[in-house]
Amino acid sequence: MADLRFAVCCAVLALLFLPVQRNYAQDVLPGCPRLQKTAFDCDTLRIYGQRTDTLPIPLITLPAAFRQLGGNELIDSIGILKPFWEKLRMLRLGIAVDTVRIVHVGDSHIRGHIFPETTGGLLQRTFGALSYTDMGINGAFCTTFTRPDRVADIAALHPDLVILSFGTNESHNRRYNSILHYRQMEELVCMLRKSLPDVPMLMTTPPGSYDSFRQRRRRRTYKINPRTAVAVQTIRRFADANGLAVWDMYETFGGVRRACLNWQEARLMRPDHVHYLPEGYALQGEMFYRALLKAYNDYCSQ
Repeated sequence: MADLRFAVCCAVLALLFLPVQRNYAQDVLPGCPRLQKTAFDCDTLRIYGQRTDTLPIPLITLPAAFRQLGGNELIDSIGILKPFWEKLRMLRLGIAVDTVRIVHVGDSHIRGHIFPETTGGLLQRTFGALSYTDMGINGAFCTTFTRPDRVADIAALHPDLVILSFGTNESHNRRYNSILHYRQMEELVCMLRKSLPDVPMLMTTPPGSYDSFRQRRRRRTYKINPRTAVAVQTIRRFADANGLAVWDMYETFGGVRRACLNWQEARLMRPDHVHYLPEGYALQGEMFYRALLKAYNDYCSQ
């Protein structure tokens, strides 16, 4: 009997230590990924998911004559430019490959090309696949573009952002009327929105200019155009009431007290005291680029 019990115990122990063969109805599921692989995937998602891709804003050496400058920033109280910033962000991250298109419409300051081409060139070097087209007409008012054919030309470019730069010629009318100016901007913007309903718009204010006078038997004299400041406030009021962003170039370069004096004392204005030397327009373009880049960084940091 003792021998029988011993044999049973040995058999039980042998069964306990035999390798277990598991049966599955399907292939074995893979185990958890390695930590290194998981960490890489999470980092990639974190980079693409969070808005931390801000860019350095280059420094600009301003002329020594420039004093009492204002803040250089875009005013966008309702965030109308957010879809545009997102397109730039996706472009820079390589998620989107479509070209981002900007159309800059305006008067002779834009027709001279240097201001918009400076801004456009800097944006292209920063973001890559970006086109920046300027459409300027010498002597243009904003009403110059309130024609179906000209609005159609703008729409045909399929812009992601439209920039409107007017105000100099409006303010040089000595019978300037801010109510009329407001209505003229309203007409242009309404026409553009009908053709480009989902495209944000950004306005810029004029940089400042002088009135000229010629008295009998005396040389021509120049006086700061006082209507520029009124036109600037009209543009800002219109932009705020109608959901447009605005870059106040007039205030950026010194406003009522110093805008015109800064340009003249730095010898960056042409003899007509309305237009600017190439170096002046290039400086305007660089400052506009800096304001755009700061607004982009603010969006990415939200």
